[in-house]
Order: sequence, then C-alpha cells, then structure tokens
Amino acid sequence: MKNKRNVLYSMAIMLVGVIYFPAQAQQKNGTHRADFSGEWKSKESISMGGNIVCTYDEGDRMLSKTMKITAQADFMTIEVPNPSAGAAPVTSQEKLAFDGKTSEINHGRGRGKKFTVKLSADGQTMTVNSIVYLMIGQKQKFVTVIEVWKLSNDGKSISVQTNAKSTIFDSGRSWKTVFDKAG
Repeated sequence: MKNKRNVLYSMAIMLVGVIYFPAQAQQKNGTHRADFSGEWKSKESISMGGNIVCTYDEGDRMLSKTMKITAQADFMTIEVPNPSAGAAPVTSQEKLAFDGKTSEINHGRGRGKKFTVKLSADGQTMTVNSIVYLMIGQKQKFVTVIEVWKLSNDGKSISVQTNAKSTIFDSGRSWKTVFDKAG
C-alpha cells in the first residue's frame, strides 16, 4: 500500500513538472523585449527637463537632444554627437549592460557617474539608476538619478521618466522626456 502511494505521489510530481516547465518556457519565449534601437530626437535633453544640466560633463547622453541606440542581447550602446560648436564631429558612446552590475564613467577631477541598468521582467521597460558625483568648490556632491525608459507600443517614441535627488537641490525633482524616432 505504501509503495502504491509513493508511486502515485511520484507520478503526480512528474505530471506537474511535465506541464509546468514547458508552460514557463513558452511564457519566456513569448515575451517580446522592447527594441530601443534607432536614431532618436527630442526637443530637449533628459537633464534639461529637470534642469540638472550642470551635473553632467560634455558628451554625456543626458545632455544630448539626439542619440543613436544599438541594442544587443545583453546590452545597448548609446552614441551622442559632440555638442561643441566648431568641434570635430566626434561622438561619445555609453554602454548600458542589462546585467545589473555597476558601471562607471570617470571624468577626472572628482567628476563622473556610477550606474546600473535593469530590464523589467516583461522586457518592456529599462531602469537606469545613476549616482553622479561632482566637485562644487572643495566639496564632492552627489546626485541620485533614476530613469525609467519605455518604448511606445508603435515603437515610434521613447518616454524617459526621470527622478533626481541631491543635497544640491532643495527637494527632489521629477520630469518626463520624450524622444521621437528620426526618419
């Protein structure tokens, strides 16, 4: 009697496994990750909407009104043109890896940023958490910035909801920037 019960339990567990695991695999294969690839333009830069322009160094993607994004399986790169008038047409590039590990850009003289990037479970939004550090006088200041990127359903625009907090500002700031697909 005990053996029959053990066999029944084992079969029930196997049956659940046979149904559960293929169903999970099907759900993961069925999710469509947003593809942010393309050339994008906005009326203002991401940082301008919150008026935190002074926080970023020249060539940072947060200062640009245009960007070219190339998406890969585990990361994407964002290229932005050099904003200096009369400067050589050089682009700067930032790599956003979706692994959640911290990346750093060091501009020297106590300026730079550390950031992590994560895709949502459904692959439709990307969150960039940054800590920007800069020197004001003899003191280092920090600005915490959270960007939530979402591609529109038709794939023609990217909205970036941004929140920033710092001891530089009187209170936290929140704003939205929309980039439209160019061409």
